[in-house]
Formats: sequence, C-alpha cells, structure tokens
Amino acid sequence: MSALRVLIVEDSVMVRRRLADAFAEDPAFTVVGEAGDGERALELCQRLRPDVVTMDLMLPGMNGVETTRRIMANCPTPIVVFSGMENRTMGLYLLDALTAGAVDAVEKPTRFISSEWAEELLTRVKQAARSPSAQVPEHLRPEPTWPRFPPRLVVIGASTGGPAAMRGIVQQLPPDFPLPILLVMHLSEKFETSMVDWLSKSATIPVRHAVDGELLPPTGRPVLIMARANRHLAMRDGRLWLTNAPERHSSRPSVDVLFESVAREVGSRTIGCLLTGMGRDGAEGMMALRRAGAMTLAQDESSCVVFGMPLEAIRLGAVRHVLPLKDIPSWIDGFARRRPEAGQA
Repeated sequence: MSALRVLIVEDSVMVRRRLADAFAEDPAFTVVGEAGDGERALELCQRLRPDVVTMDLMLPGMNGVETTRRIMANCPTPIVVFSGMENRTMGLYLLDALTAGAVDAVEKPTRFISSEWAEELLTRVKQAARSPSAQVPEHLRPEPTWPRFPPRLVVIGASTGGPAAMRGIVQQLPPDFPLPILLVMHLSEKFETSMVDWLSKSATIPVRHAVDGELLPPTGRPVLIMARANRHLAMRDGRLWLTNAPERHSSRPSVDVLFESVAREVGSRTIGCLLTGMGRDGAEGMMALRRAGAMTLAQDESSCVVFGMPLEAIRLGAVRHVLPLKDIPSWIDGFARRRPEAGQA
C-alpha cells in the first residue's frame, strides 16, 4: 500500500519542521509539500494533489477558514485543521473551518509537539484520508414503519464530522419540532461552550447543555440538550444525570451510555440516530434501542466524514433505516409527529 501524501500548511518554520519529523517517523506517510500561507497552500494543493492536508487556522494573509473553503472548491482534499481553543472566539473559528469542509480538528500544542500529540495527529490524519468502503445493504433503505406509541424523545450520537452534521440537522428542523433531543458528541472541555453557541446561531430550536438531575423536557417544548465534556449523560427515573463513570470505548461522554439508559427508560417511544464518527461508540447502545422497539436510523456512507460509528451499528443489525444527511431532519420531523392509528394502544 502506497504512503499517504501529506501537505503541511503552517506559518512557523519550526513547527513545520517538527510536523514533518513526526510524519517521517511513520512509513505510512510521506510529506510532499509545505506551505507557510493560504495562497501557497492552495497553489501546492492544486499542483501536488496530496491525499490529505494538515493546516493551522492562524495563517498570514488568507486565513485557514478561507483557505479551507477555497481548497474544497478548487481541489477537494481531506483537511485536518489544528488551532488553539483558549477562548470561545477561537472555538467558533474552528467550527467555521469544519463547516467550510475540514474533515477533523486537533487541538494545537501550546509549547512543543509531544509524542502523545503526534500519535493522535497521525491517527486522525490516517482516518481523515481513508474512510471505510463497505456498502450499505439495500434492505436497510425501506419506507418507515411506525411504532404503536407516539415518540417521546430523540437521541443522537456523533463524533468526527459531527459538528457540521448537527448544524445541518438543526438548521432544517422546524421551530415547532415536537420532541426534546439529547445529543452526545465527543468534545473537549475547551470546545463544548463554543459548540453550543455555534449551533445556536443556526438552530431553529433552543440549544443548551444538560443540567444534572433535571427532568426530561415535555413534548411540545423543543430543545436540543448536549452532554457535557468529560461527563456521561444518562437517563434514570425520568431525569437526566451527568456522571463520572468510567469511559466507554475511550470516550466520556459515551453514546452507548446514553442510548442504553434511554432504551431502559423510554424504550419503543425513542428515535435513535447515529451520525458520522470514528470508532464503534453507539453501536451497542443502538442495538439496545432496537431491541426495546425504538426506531433507529444511521447516516449513510456517502454523506459521512467517517463511516465508522454508523457502519459498526449496521454490522450489528441495530439500524432499521440508513439515510443521507440531507434527508434526516425531515424524516425525524415526520416520524416525531406520527400518532397511533385507530385501534392501537
């Protein structure tokens, strides 16, 4: 298998050299070019056609967001951005880059490149450059079937590519969407507040963090409630709880923890949705939801940044329907408004 061809975009010569050294340690990569500004990055991307780009967002002249936008318009290439997230403004800036087309984001080290940071970067770059190619079976695309009881709750899990995917969903949901939505995404503590602010700017419904011990909001009062960074979100006795229980699949919050608790509490009156993401978090929880009679759907491969999480749930047989991202909001809205047919309990 040929090495992945990397273009490094970074204005600091010293940091560029350290990044190149990090990639040189892994034979899976070869650095084909380096750029110190956005204009040069676009030029090299068009000429060299790398497999993946790593890019600092704070560039002289054309900034990283605009560079990302122009690369995706002229020579679409997977881009992994890194930026400091020391304040809310930088967090919003990073989310703008993801919306512009960046595949993933890595927090930039403050002083030096540690071996742990380099290992994480290489892993994320490999994943960005190569996504699974498994095909979704045709039988997973039937017309929806309806449960015996009206839905009470929507639960959503996402990871890599999740911010942009969720933005697309909340932009299209109507203001009178009838159900509360619980969301787990794998986010750092520095990123979580910016995410709420960023989604709120696009959403037609309120967006906020979960409060430990709060009651599940009633139907008819739409709200998107996000798990806190480094805290599991779970449901018990009609309330939402934030816990410090051990990580699941190296994640806290974990999609599995939320989905499994909701399967026990709400069961068949749940709509479960698994979006783009790396790894397998959410697959077992999705299976618990399906066994409880819930309606389960997953984002399809063609619209995922990384098809890992949906694919694992599909392989388990936990997914009833597979949909492109553009169809998920209207599908959820239509399902949420469904009521029992005459004669159903």
